[in-house]
Amino acid sequence: MQQDLRAALGALSGVPAPHGAERPAAHALAAWGRRAHPGLGWEVDEHGAAGANVVVTLPGDGVPAVLLCSHLDTSLSGDPLVDAPVTGRDDDPAPLAWSADQVSGPGLGVARAPAAAALAGFAAAAARLGARPHRSAQLLLAGSGTHRSALPSALTTGPVRPTSGAGAEHHLRTRPRPDAVVVAKCGPPGVLAAEPGAGYLAVAVTGGWGAALAPASADPPGGVLLHTGLVLAGVAAWRAGFLAARTGRPDGTAAELGVGALTAGLPDKPDLLPARLDLRCYVVTVPGDDLVALAADLARSLREGFAGGPLAGCAVEVLAEPLHAAGVTDRSAPVVQAAVRAWTARVGTPPVPVQGWTGSTDGVVFRAAGIDTARLGPAARRDPADARRDVLDVAALEAFAEVYADVVVELAGS
Repeated sequence: MQQDLRAALGALSGVPAPHGAERPAAHALAAWGRRAHPGLGWEVDEHGAAGANVVVTLPGDGVPAVLLCSHLDTSLSGDPLVDAPVTGRDDDPAPLAWSADQVSGPGLGVARAPAAAALAGFAAAAARLGARPHRSAQLLLAGSGTHRSALPSALTTGPVRPTSGAGAEHHLRTRPRPDAVVVAKCGPPGVLAAEPGAGYLAVAVTGGWGAALAPASADPPGGVLLHTGLVLAGVAAWRAGFLAARTGRPDGTAAELGVGALTAGLPDKPDLLPARLDLRCYVVTVPGDDLVALAADLARSLREGFAGGPLAGCAVEVLAEPLHAAGVTDRSAPVVQAAVRAWTARVGTPPVPVQGWTGSTDGVVFRAAGIDTARLGPAARRDPADARRDVLDVAALEAFAEVYADVVVELAGS
């Protein structure tokens, strides 16, 4: 199994796969797969301007009994200069590296390591099922699995328009509907039957522009940028109430809000005080949340908080960009129970109940389509020497490759 894992992870790490531009990586991976596992069907489904999925098929009876799903794209682009505003570094991260008990490299936690385990596990399942009668099964490595905002932005955008979840949605439109889905993704020490939703909020606070040499010429005096702390404090106060109302949920999901981008003014013209301050927030939602309603409530809260202060005369606007709603699969569903059994057998201890989970994946796309879905995978941690790199235990990666194989064999072989 480790040899197959090494080969799969090497193939996944060989070509950058930024969001929406996975096509070269997809074709390279499929070419590797046809050489390494010729008994499986390897196809590249292109979608969008430059996106692509890799679909691996184990032939059998009927529609796929199970779709094992991970994704190709990584959160960081792989170009250190492009990623530097987030990472704070513009040097090249060290490449994939193996030791006796660990593997480390860029993009392992968000995509590549669980995808490699899914590849190795799917191939192992095919070998175990062999020539005996069985259902068909598929493995999907989806493009555009990471989240990106498509709201109009003052920031320089990349060459590809963001389309979060496009790979999974394309698969549902163009391929046979599976009976169940297993999402292979790094995560908590448990099997997730529920995942929260996600979306973006764009917060704009607009006053009047002026000149830096005459601060009183701006409205408010000194310009909105001088009062950024008030805006951030207002968002933080609203976040506290938002989270408090969504704790202790029986489905294990939780909410979150983070401010990930702030823009104002012209970098090459700081002698002008900008009229507008833009914040971009990532929001994690629970079942029943309406992001448009949340945006309106945040705008109301900010306006009330600014009353009587320097930002009282400013216009406040909050735009919502919902990506996907939260989704819940009943824990009694066969795919969830199969995942629990496989975890217990291969990891050696039962999966623990997960509370307060805030990670959303393509699993919500399949749940929204009414397909029972379970998510599970190994734990990753940041490399203390370079936070752009992730570290995983080889034994855990091998165990989860076996877990994925067991689930495919149980569901497709029954």
